[in-house]
Amino acid sequence: MKDELRAPETRGVTVELLATVDLGPEIEGMAGRVLRMRRVTIEPGGVFGPVHDHRDRPGTVFILQGTITDHRDGVATDYGPGVGWPEDRNTWHWLENRGEVAAVEISVDIVRQP
Repeated sequence: MKDELRAPETRGVTVELLATVDLGPEIEGMAGRVLRMRRVTIEPGGVFGPVHDHRDRPGTVFILQGTITDHRDGVATDYGPGVGWPEDRNTWHWLENRGEVAAVEISVDIVRQP
């Protein structure tokens, strides 16, 4: 069984909303969409799961502190401070912090307004 099929539920994660921009008035065809920026903290041993995708919710991530392990396509990749990655419609993954310090990322994505 691929490791992304065994992804645990979320634990040890704090999400802080930093800013939003209503894209409807900004870009034609984007009514009902928001550009969102969040700070996500994953404590040591924490998991941002279960497996989730980014269809209809593209974004980017940038690591500020610690190391985040990104599990996708059966491969676990560690990302440390100063590194980021895209999350597009083909992204199907889950994240964890295997380290001994809190991992902090800035996540920016486009989402439908609640």
